[in-house]
Amino acid sequence: MRVPSGRAAVTAAVSILTIFETSQAATVDSSHGPVVVDGSNFALHGDHVSYLFHVDKASGDLVSDHFGGSISGAIPTAIEPEVNGWVGMSGRVRREFPDQGRGDFRIPAVRIRQSPGYTISNLQYQSHTVVPGKPALPGLPATFGDEQDVTTLIVHLYDDHSAVAANLSYSIFPRHDAIVRSVSVTNKGEGDITVEALSSLSVDLPFEDLDMISLRGDWAREAQRKRRAVEYGVQGFGSSTGFSSHLHNPFLSLVHPSTTESQGEAWGFSLVYTGSFSVDVEKGSQGFTRALLGFNPGQLSWRLGPGETLTSPECVAVYSPDGIGGMSRSLHRLYRKHLMRSQFSTSERPVLLNSWEGLSFNYNQSSIYDLAKESAALGAKLFVMDDGWFGNKYPRLSDNAGLGDWQPNRERFPDGLKPLVDQVTALKAANTSTPLRFGIWVEPEMVNPDSVLYHEHPDWVLHAGSYPRTLERNQLVLNVGLREVQDFIIDTVSTLLRSADISYVKWDHNRGMHEASSPSADHQYMLGMYRVFDTLTSRFPDVLWEGCASGGGRFDPGVLQYFPQIWTSDDTDGAERIAIQMGTSLAYPPSAMGAHISAVPNQQTGRSVPVEFRAHAAMMGGSFGLELNPEELHEEERAALPGLIALAEKVNPIVLTGDLWRLRLPEESNWPSALFISEDGSQAVLFIFQLRALINHAVPWLRLQGLEAKATYRVDGNSTYTGATLMNLGLQYSLKSDYASRVVLLERE
Repeated sequence: MRVPSGRAAVTAAVSILTIFETSQAATVDSSHGPVVVDGSNFALHGDHVSYLFHVDKASGDLVSDHFGGSISGAIPTAIEPEVNGWVGMSGRVRREFPDQGRGDFRIPAVRIRQSPGYTISNLQYQSHTVVPGKPALPGLPATFGDEQDVTTLIVHLYDDHSAVAANLSYSIFPRHDAIVRSVSVTNKGEGDITVEALSSLSVDLPFEDLDMISLRGDWAREAQRKRRAVEYGVQGFGSSTGFSSHLHNPFLSLVHPSTTESQGEAWGFSLVYTGSFSVDVEKGSQGFTRALLGFNPGQLSWRLGPGETLTSPECVAVYSPDGIGGMSRSLHRLYRKHLMRSQFSTSERPVLLNSWEGLSFNYNQSSIYDLAKESAALGAKLFVMDDGWFGNKYPRLSDNAGLGDWQPNRERFPDGLKPLVDQVTALKAANTSTPLRFGIWVEPEMVNPDSVLYHEHPDWVLHAGSYPRTLERNQLVLNVGLREVQDFIIDTVSTLLRSADISYVKWDHNRGMHEASSPSADHQYMLGMYRVFDTLTSRFPDVLWEGCASGGGRFDPGVLQYFPQIWTSDDTDGAERIAIQMGTSLAYPPSAMGAHISAVPNQQTGRSVPVEFRAHAAMMGGSFGLELNPEELHEEERAALPGLIALAEKVNPIVLTGDLWRLRLPEESNWPSALFISEDGSQAVLFIFQLRALINHAVPWLRLQGLEAKATYRVDGNSTYTGATLMNLGLQYSLKSDYASRVVLLERE
């Protein structure tokens, strides 16, 4: 090892002193609003969070000071690092926007290839701007709010050597303890550059032990919680499928090893994006933990000509001192109020029946109408006709033809959809005067080779030269990055919705990207897809849109900007769904989850679970429905459904707008349980499940959380207890069988 000596040692010592000069003198003043700028020191303050960084005078780099609980006053002086060995000063400090090639050997947040081929950047602080409210992101979904909700700090960086500029946008939502960051890179030079890697957010946390929590899975087993220790070196996950995917969700949490659902510090990071992504966590040689979320660098390679700009999707970062549950509730509230822009985001959803598991492709106008009548008789308020209604030259009789030809099949619907829709919407839900609504399934981003569309426009699909066009589910992906494809989808869906009184659309998507013409095709696709979503949801604001991608393959914040609900999983087994839905709720509000009762034995698992258990699990989603043929129900199931539907409608407003407390997790307990408390705290609904019967044994107590200790609550209209009693002693319920469950209503007196 060679230790710096002589002139090198003096230079290093001067650099160390200069770097820490600003930090030593910094003072935090949180009394002047959510964004405070004191010279070259920056502070963002929420109700329970502070986020601080400063400009290093020697290098012009941004250096992180704090991201955690609220602080004020003078900041203690940091211990000066010693520069020995190969790691230079830039690798020994906490950086806000780490670049590549100047001595920081950790993962960079940005990598730009200049026209000569090198990938070194030296982005230094130039200036900053404070903006009331929050500017929109061009072409991308983003959180929103007015100046009472959010304030934005934009830090302007510039590389004198390459004429590249970068703007770091920090938006603070104080009431949600959320900081939202995005990055834009602009080529101000004369030659082309290529952005090879770009993270929306990069954060360096202090030297301490941390765990990371993520959501992994696959088709029909989405959102499986994974917790592991952050080790020295790089660990991470992401998606290369072209979409956010079932495999990994664009969400990360960092917690202390002692943090639980209800206690300890938790940081949550959620990327507002639907494309391929990368999450990297690195514990460097100095012990700092760096987390980066952004584009998947293997699917970016974005060329910028002179004057052009690439804007990253934004990443939401929240902090909670109240455990993992507190982190989730912050994200839920932020997304309900400042991301999901549909009028249905927090309004009551109609109980629906979807035709897929009941009829599959095998129906015509008569059988569909009969199923709609059965739906209304049970008390459903919305009937959804799923796959199989379209295609003429290539009729959609199975999944091997018809995608792309979005005209009603003339053999099944001789006069088009309008007569059927008029018949269905003339029906009334049982014991009400409420007309039955009509919904429809579409998969507009896909095409079957056996379709008129593909024969007329084979160049519209994603493909790479002469390489084979690989089929999945007998279909190909339309290149939605092309403007003509976007316009085709917009026009086709608009024509469909104007043809009849269709008030709900299930927008499906059943495969990932394979042969793409270039790495940048992924993000080009996303920009096109967002234009399609934005145009259609703005054009038809009274339509309830649901996202789907073979279940939860695109359950991400980018989709939630446009669609207020997403089909959580194709696995409709009630027991499986508890784990999937609780996992999904780590980042996403239950109001966004589609959850249905399906027939038994379950199509995915073969398990037979009582209808009450299936219904109670489905009630924990914002969109409650049925996925079955009522004619095939057992008599006792059919008798129970009207009461279960009525209960679902009663608890739905609390699930849509209330706070979720995960009391017991299915991976940790035989009695998974959850409590929803209404926004004003006046009502609550408790869900209790038993997976296996407990024989000849005491019954466990269940302690509630989130109640007012001094308030009195009436439980199921009978006994009254104080909040303190319910939280510190709890309730007991004896459940007698496997897959037993109970829903308990609480009302504050």
